[in-house]
Amino acid sequence: MKLKRLGLIINPWAGVGGPAGLKGSDGAKTVEQALAAGAEPQAQKRAATALEALQPFRDQLEILCFSGAMGETVARDLGFRATVVGGAPTEPSIPEDSERAARAIRDASADLIIFAGGDGTARNMVNALGSDFPVLGIPAGVKMHSACFAISPRAGGEVLRRLMAGQLVDLREREVRDIDEKSFREGRVSTRYYGELLAPEEGHFLQAVKNAGREVEELAVADIAAEVVEELDPDTLYIFGPGSTTLAILGEMGREGTLLGVDLLRGGEVIAADVSAADIEGALAEHQGPAKIILTAIGGQGHLIGRGNQQFSPAVLRAVGRDNLVAVATKTKITELNGRPLLIDSGDAALDESWSGFIRVITGYRDAILYPLSNGNL
Repeated sequence: MKLKRLGLIINPWAGVGGPAGLKGSDGAKTVEQALAAGAEPQAQKRAATALEALQPFRDQLEILCFSGAMGETVARDLGFRATVVGGAPTEPSIPEDSERAARAIRDASADLIIFAGGDGTARNMVNALGSDFPVLGIPAGVKMHSACFAISPRAGGEVLRRLMAGQLVDLREREVRDIDEKSFREGRVSTRYYGELLAPEEGHFLQAVKNAGREVEELAVADIAAEVVEELDPDTLYIFGPGSTTLAILGEMGREGTLLGVDLLRGGEVIAADVSAADIEGALAEHQGPAKIILTAIGGQGHLIGRGNQQFSPAVLRAVGRDNLVAVATKTKITELNGRPLLIDSGDAALDESWSGFIRVITGYRDAILYPLSNGNL
């Protein structure tokens, strides 16, 4: 398969709720809250990162898209020949506009459609295209449980580059799942299978479906919690990421935390719960002392940074520093990666590159391993 006409669909508001700690971006009210909190849309930037891999082929490629922020702006800014096949009747665009765009681009004889969004946008692609037309997701949402997404925008660009160069890339049906954001914000994880999308499958560049089940390894998690609690320093500001493993650490201390949010702890006390990126940046500036981030990986996918925890913005990560990252995961969770690395997709390519390499992962009491953290450019 060699690309000649590439479809481009951008959900401009995808992921905007992540840094604000809103755990999603569905609905106009959520978008308004995120923007009011100072969040900046990232979907166009992430689509542009993927398309940059196609710059050597710019004169050979036509991009089919909707007008404005849904695709045209990014394509033209990068110097591609853009053919507008429609547009959203209102601003901001709504999910149905993504479905309209997908049908219009397919009918205009695109070879492949790339879409920048999250699981909700993937559902739109299922509704519009079924599993008969090739698509590739560029991750721009908050959660992204589905398997049709590249592990990062740059990894998506590499898949596109290989297609453009005429290299052999398999097409396979990839599962699409989405989460109930209302339940998610209330601390309950409830995912639903919505269908399959036909996506290029190229080695390690596409992510796995997230393992939504809570791991039944209570003893292993308790051992991890005991190890981390023993290492805590009362003068350090700890930033706890989402997940049952990190929640167990707070539970070991007799403290309540936020299962699906980010909490701040200092002196053995939770000083702020379910915080945003801006909240963390403010706390770091005020603390002016040592700080550490405690994170666990998403089961099945392996994302350590960039899925469901966009509160860890590039500014936060830089302020804390790679050496102050405390990664925790059971050996079962690591084993289920089948040798794939842990992943970082912060939205800042230079930071992701600098953080790549082997990191220490606490896997039990007095038990840790060295494991690779990668930006996807293996």
